[in-house]
Order: sequence, then C-alpha cells, then structure tokens
Amino acid sequence: MITLHRGRYLARLAQGPDDIAAAQRLRGIAFHGEDRVDADAFDLACDHVLVIDTRTDELVCCFRFLPLPNGAEIGRSYSAQYYELSSLKDFSGPMVEMGRFCIHPDNSDPDVLRVAWGAMTAYVDAQGVELLFGCASFSGTDAKQYYDSFAMLKARHLAPKRWLPRVKAPNVFQFAQRLRRKPDAKQAMLRMPPLLRTYLMMGGWVSDHAVVDTQMNTLHVFTGVEIARIPPARKRLLRAVAG
Repeated sequence: MITLHRGRYLARLAQGPDDIAAAQRLRGIAFHGEDRVDADAFDLACDHVLVIDTRTDELVCCFRFLPLPNGAEIGRSYSAQYYELSSLKDFSGPMVEMGRFCIHPDNSDPDVLRVAWGAMTAYVDAQGVELLFGCASFSGTDAKQYYDSFAMLKARHLAPKRWLPRVKAPNVFQFAQRLRRKPDAKQAMLRMPPLLRTYLMMGGWVSDHAVVDTQMNTLHVFTGVEIARIPPARKRLLRAVAG
C-alpha cells in the first residue's frame, strides 16, 4: 500500500470504485476539457494512484499502473494497441506500464508532480520493477510545432535497437526518418511535455516514431525507463521524495 504525504499533498492507491470513478472524472477534465468520464477496459486491471490536496480534499492528479511479470506479457499493455512491441518480449524482469497520467488543469503547483513521482518510485521499488514504460503525449496532432523536440529525441534519446518498438498504428509521424535538422535545445525542452522531460532525466528512451492519436488529440511516443540505468543522483532524489 502506497501512502505518501508531502506538504499539502497526499498520494495513495485507490481503495475502491468511488476512488476509480473520481480518477476517471479528473481524466475527463484533463484529457477532454469537459466534465465527463474517461474510462476503458484497462482500468479494471490496473492499480490507480491518486494525489489529493489535503487542504481542499480535491483530487489534483492521478495515474495508473499495469504490472506485468515480464516481457512475455507485453501484449496485454495499453501501449501494445499502438506499437509493435515484440522486441520487448525477451525482457526478463518485472515491468510496469504507467498510463493516463494527468494533473488538474487549474493546478500548476510543481509539488504535485514531485509527489506523483515519489509515489511512482515507491511503487517501482516495492514491486521490484526493472522496466517502467508507457506513452508520453504531446498536445495536439500538428507535429510541426514540436520539430525541435522530436529532433532532440532522435539525436539523444532513441531506444536501444534491441528494444526499439516498430510501427503498428495506421497514422504515425516517423520523426527519426523524416527530420534532418539540428535541434534548438532551448525550444526542444520548452515544447517537451513535463512527463516526458522527467522520463528523459531518468535516462529514458523513446520510439523512433510518434503515433497520431486523433481520438485523444495527441501525438505520443512509446517511452521506456530501465530502472538499473537511472543515474544514481536522480535515484537518490526520487527516493528522498518517496521515503
């Protein structure tokens, strides 16, 4: 059981249908901009993490974990709907997919993200996870506004060939093939989604293409973090928050 209290925020696992319903409502606001339920069949198989503002009792952040014993089960993941992940079937250690990460659009407190990553770290350590993965999303489907970010991903953060996801979705932007530009580092990081920036600081890697998801109005890349390869200083910071 994860319970993490930092400042005004409390992170904990969902404890029943009411908690999951609250997460689904927050996802509706964050992903669709309206008071609606965002739900899918994966919710029943996942552990859900809630971050609550204890001063207002408001849910300000949520995400979910799908634990898998090893790569042989990668086909059960949400990401496998969009990426051909057979290269990861030989990954021998425990894995977890983190998905549906969102923060309430009215909350801009950076402590929310810190507490969320502290909860993620506590979960990964408790489960003995060796690979954390998921889809990291750019807002909108116009790739041109993110060319510097994609060029940066191509130059510095592509997955090792042995793990590289292949194309499966019908509509993709193959940035590793198409872009021939040197990235503007400042613009690249300004346009990079905060969640993806954090993955990259942990030594994360990405697919060589982005999926154009018109239903969610996003461009997303498959992202993996091998826990053993997280820089030691970054591990210490994460575990300091989680502890």
